[in-house]
Amino acid sequence: MNSYERMARRLKGEPVDRPPNFDIMMTFAAHHIKQPLSRYYLDYRVLCDANFAVLEDFALDIAQAISDPYREAADFGLPVEFPEDNLPVRKDVLIKTPGDLGKLKPPDPYTGRRMSDRLEAVRTFRARVGGEVPVMGWVEGAVAEAADLRGASALLLDFYDRPEWVEELLETCVAVGIAFARAQIEAGADIIGLGDAITSQIAPAMYEQFGLPYERRIFDAVHEMGALARLHICGDTSRILALMAQSGADIIDIDWMVDIEAAAQAFQAAGNIAPCGNFDPVAVMLQGAPEQVYQAALDCLALGGPRSFSGAGCEIPDGTPHANLHAQTRAIAAYAE
Repeated sequence: MNSYERMARRLKGEPVDRPPNFDIMMTFAAHHIKQPLSRYYLDYRVLCDANFAVLEDFALDIAQAISDPYREAADFGLPVEFPEDNLPVRKDVLIKTPGDLGKLKPPDPYTGRRMSDRLEAVRTFRARVGGEVPVMGWVEGAVAEAADLRGASALLLDFYDRPEWVEELLETCVAVGIAFARAQIEAGADIIGLGDAITSQIAPAMYEQFGLPYERRIFDAVHEMGALARLHICGDTSRILALMAQSGADIIDIDWMVDIEAAAQAFQAAGNIAPCGNFDPVAVMLQGAPEQVYQAALDCLALGGPRSFSGAGCEIPDGTPHANLHAQTRAIAAYAE
């Protein structure tokens, strides 16, 4: 059974040789092939080489064109600095006053420098492992993108001070997200991941008004093109699990502070959505002993139910011991026995 078959069967709740490993690897992947982070972010060939390496060395079941949150934002014109071997830094915001929204020119995924680079990554994955390993593209959710362009603190105030204007901003962001998702599916993506981390920091009613409808629109477009949807919201999403289940996602990532059994029950009630996660990526995967990782991975699969995917609650941290990643692999294999 190859990784694509494993994923497809698991999503249906059918028997598999082992649950899929959907760990997210970015900084870890770059340094695993001894490349600086700036090259991973800015050169699709490095991103692909890194993903092929971790795919092989740690028995992952996904090739992922995920890197940083500034693909769309940089092509909007957001000033972003890429240190040689560190995380990217936003140097300013594009929307300093509400009037600046009218000056924005939505980028074209096919010509935007950073968005088109991701398309090349997806094409490379498709050419090398398409049909055998799921290929995942990525977009920013409308609220996450708005926070990049406006600044998170200003946007949170805008929710109260000018909600109608926020909806105008989100319309601009969701249109770009849909176009980018479609372009990645055309390039060969089987899955589109959507990151909307800031929505774990707002009230459920605000998520229902400002986050959920735009996530749903992006995922509707994804499904119209025959691809799968994966929702990733970092942080404690316990209060919005039932709402997240209405997003249209086929797979929903659960961070470590959320009760994965409660999440699995909410997703099952909403229509057999697959939970992914959710042991602590720092306290367990980075800092724990292999035995601790092994047990945590087993426990999450048991609590997550027959559709659950294995994965840490969020990105695998840079510097994670290889022995811990191999312990997760062993646990996944043991769970299937």
